[in-house]
This record gives sequence, structure tokens and C-alpha cells, in this order.
Amino acid sequence: MPRLREVPRAEVTDERILHFYDRLFAPDRDPAVDHGTATGTPGDWWTVFAQSPEVFRHAVAGFALYRASDVDPVLRELGQCRAGWARGSQFVFSQHCKQMRALEVAEEKIAAVPAWSTADCFSPLERAVLAYTDGLVLQGGRVPDEVVAVLRSHLTDSQVLQLTYITCMYDMHATMSRALQLEYDNRPDPVVEVAAPEGYGTRDIASDLAGG
Repeated sequence: MPRLREVPRAEVTDERILHFYDRLFAPDRDPAVDHGTATGTPGDWWTVFAQSPEVFRHAVAGFALYRASDVDPVLRELGQCRAGWARGSQFVFSQHCKQMRALEVAEEKIAAVPAWSTADCFSPLERAVLAYTDGLVLQGGRVPDEVVAVLRSHLTDSQVLQLTYITCMYDMHATMSRALQLEYDNRPDPVVEVAAPEGYGTRDIASDLAGG
């Protein structure tokens, strides 16, 4: 279950939210109860974001930026997919793997996104986009001049700005999905203590390792 309550259809009065409830689920379904979208996700991103119509509308307006952007969709999706992987969001990573397939990106490239720096299937521009994404997500915006120089040799400054904005937007979505345990990010934290064998007691392992 997500960490915040899902908003059932009966409580929704905002027309924009109802539009997406109808479009992504069906007019006769309550997505807060009858989960499941066409892509296989539970759909609770939508029902939790419905807690705030203002946030919902702002987020959906961000998605609409795609139509106005003149960045190559493949480059955009590479950035979004890598952002999901780098931030540890199974939801964002999975969804944008699917979207790259919709754009007919080679399976070799999709499979190589997690270890892109060791792969030779990407073009110089695609490698720069992936390196730029790592700088944005993993280094908090600390990006080497050399990476930006490659981007600017292929893209206009407006396109670099658009790529930056969209990639950072999906870093935000990846972070929020993990924090609120939405969609495929509704899973236990993988880092937990593994219990010692029965009878271990309070043995001092530091002393064992030090040879004491």
C-alpha cells in the first residue's frame, strides 16, 4: 500500500483528475479500489496525487511539456530511464524502458542503461546525455564542462535546457515515488539487518576480528 491514502472516484470533484481517472482506468472504475493501468502499474501514483488537485495539475502540465519540446524523444527517454535507475526508482526506470521500446530503441541499448559507461552501443551524444543525467541525479548537478560541450555541439542551448528540466523533473518523480511507496516502488527497503544465528548472543565480533 502507498504511504498516503488513495482518493476514491466518489470524492473527486476536480475535472482534470476525473479526466485522467476516465482516460487511464475507465469511466466505470474506481482506481482507488480497482487497480491497474494499461502498462501494468497499479495506478496509485494518480490516486495519491489526487490528494492535492493543485499538485496533480502541476505534475500533469509537466508531462504536457513533451508536446512542446523539440528534444529528440529518444534522448529524452534515455535521460528519464537513467534518472529512474540512478535514483533507485523501479517505477520510473520500468516505465521509461517501456517508452523506449515504443520509440523502437534497440533492446541492446535498453539493457545497457544500468551499465552504460561500459557499453559501446551508444552514440557520442547518447553517452553525453547519460553522463549528464548522472551528473544531475548522482552528483547534484555537478557536471564536467566536457560533458556539456558535447551536448552543445549537437543540441541548441534551448534543447539542453529542456533536457535538463525534463530529466530533473523525473528525478523528482523517482524520489517522490520511493518516498510515498507508489507503484513499483511500493516495496520493502532492501537494506535491513540480517539476524545472527541462534545462540550468537552478544559476541564481540570486533574482538574476534582484531585477534583478541
